[in-house]
Amino acid sequence: MKRFKQARAWFPVLVLALLASGCASMSPYSISEGEIERHLKKAVADYDRQQLQSGSPLSLSLSDANITLGPDGRDVAVIDLRGQVALKALIAKLPVDLALKVEGAPVYDSQERAVYLRRLKLLESSIDSPFFKGDLAPVTSSVMRVVAQMLETMPVYRLDDSNLTQRMFGLVPVDIRVAPGRLEFVMADK
Repeated sequence: MKRFKQARAWFPVLVLALLASGCASMSPYSISEGEIERHLKKAVADYDRQQLQSGSPLSLSLSDANITLGPDGRDVAVIDLRGQVALKALIAKLPVDLALKVEGAPVYDSQERAVYLRRLKLLESSIDSPFFKGDLAPVTSSVMRVVAQMLETMPVYRLDDSNLTQRMFGLVPVDIRVAPGRLEFVMADK
């Protein structure tokens, strides 16, 4: 009976060890640029819906989001966004077509189980509206503050708890690394 109790006490430790070694053998788990693009489009739509429900006069929609991971072997993500920002003023809706190209470093937040972009840099910007067409250089700092604020709160990717492999990554310390065309989840060095 005493041996049974001792074996039962070691069972959780054994399960965690097997789980960690299983995650290590699956590592690196990767997510593609396409998966991140789909997640980002959905996140922007959800963000816009929340802003409109809170009474914001601005509406934001993405028509295209192209993500390039690891260009030129660098540990960055380049996001080329095309969409529309609309200001609802009185009874009119003033649409503005916007194109931005930003670069940032993907960072994994283990508490949120999500990937965010940090250290953002604006590469290109343009605007097309009935009132103005051209480069956003005169208002670049304002545009970057808005984009940075949005990306600080909105992850470009969140682990899916319905996926067993992704759920297991929440149980062990992981980090990400950028590879050409994908983000790889790897065991964190501790």
